Amino acid sequence: MTESRVEEPSVTGSGRGRPDWGAVAALSGVAAALVALVAYLLPPDEPRAAPAAPAAVTSSSAPEPAPERTTPRPHGSSPAPEPSESAEPSESPEPEPEPEPEPQPEPSRTTDAPAPLPALLPAGCREASAAVAAYRRDAGGSRGAQADAANLAYQGLMRAGTDADQSVRPTILRLAQEFQELSFRLNGMVMADPNEVIADINADLPVLSRKCSNGS
Repeated sequence: MTESRVEEPSVTGSGRGRPDWGAVAALSGVAAALVALVAYLLPPDEPRAAPAAPAAVTSSSAPEPAPERTTPRPHGSSPAPEPSESAEPSESPEPEPEPEPEPQPEPSRTTDAPAPLPALLPAGCREASAAVAAYRRDAGGSRGAQADAANLAYQGLMRAGTDADQSVRPTILRLAQEFQELSFRLNGMVMADPNEVIADINADLPVLSRKCSNGS
C-alpha cells in the first residue's frame, strides 16, 4: 500500500507581502528632520509696511465764531440774587386773651403776741455776774495778773453781797472769800495750791447761776 502524504505549504512565501514598519518610521523621522533644517536655514519674511494714515479732511465750512469775552469776576463774590417776587405777608394769629387772675384772699390779720418780759433777777445777781466776768476777762497768763484780777473780783462780790437778796447772799459772799483766798495763794501770801480754790469757785458758780435764774 502506498501512503499518501499531504504536502504542507511552505512558509517562506508567506512573508513577502508584509511592509517593514520599522523602515517606514525611520524614513519619516529623517524627512521631518530635513524639513526642520530647511525651515531654520531660510531667511525670515520681511514685515509688511503699515497702511498710511488717511489725510485729514479739510472742511470748507465757515470759520468758527470767536469766543465771547467775559469779564472776570472777583474771587469770592457771589452773583447778585435775582429779585424774587415779594411774598404776601402771612396773617399772624390773633393773641388769645389772657385769663384774668383770680382775686387772692386777703391775709388774715394776726396780732403779734408781745414778747414776754424778762424775769426779774434777785438783787446782787447782776453785780456778782459782772465781777466774775471781769476776772475772766482781765486774768492774764502770769500769776501776778491773775492775783490782781482775783482781788478785783473779791471786791466786786463783796459790794454785790452787801445789798443782795437773802436767797443769793450767802453764795455771793462765799464766792468773794474764795476769790480773796485765790489772790493770797497767787501772790505767795499763802503757801498752798491755787487750783484747790479754783475748783471750789467752779463748783459754786453754777449754784449762783441756778439761784439767780430761779429767783430763790
